[in-house]
Amino acid sequence: MMRLSMVTAGCLVGLTGLLQGCQQKNTATIPADTFLKNISTYCGKAFAGKIVANEPKTDTPDPFEGKQLIMHVRGCDQPGTQIKIPFHVGDDHSRTWILTRTENGLRLKHDHRHKDGSDDAVTMYGGDSETAGTEARQEFPVDAESIAMFKKEGLTASVENTWAMEIHPGEKFAYELTRPSGRKFRVEFDLQKPVATPPAPWGSQD
Repeated sequence: MMRLSMVTAGCLVGLTGLLQGCQQKNTATIPADTFLKNISTYCGKAFAGKIVANEPKTDTPDPFEGKQLIMHVRGCDQPGTQIKIPFHVGDDHSRTWILTRTENGLRLKHDHRHKDGSDDAVTMYGGDSETAGTEARQEFPVDAESIAMFKKEGLTASVENTWAMEIHPGEKFAYELTRPSGRKFRVEFDLQKPVATPPAPWGSQD
């Protein structure tokens, strides 16, 4: 009888530990759900943005400087699972950010297309969040698949990319790229002033 009790007690301890582990995991992933939910409240709306950081300065023409920058929270068929946000740079409609809920957090991918809808040579790159982040900010270090693509295409500086997104409801949405070398690019969009809906991104089927 004593032996059986010891086994039962051991099972209960093991079960308690398992439940605690599940609770900790669920708690750690809650910010990702709130983050997606906050973005989804803007489904169907578009907002203008401006560059607030673009360092270091170089003599090479920047494709974003002097262009109208618009984000459009457009792909909301699965608001709790995936959201697609086209990023329009002037008349260039090649970029779409794709945020996807994963088992442990969020994944950010960049869908790049040519005007005819075909894939760019550098597309679907990004990474998964490695920490819980917050309801307002999520970070995405570059993943192995993207590193391999960047190396193949000679984009060696990009192998150390970390992307980030921020959502401050009623205030702003931000997209950011940083590297340990000191590179920082950040665009902020004013969520208080919706703008006219831009055309569909290149290659869109909906």
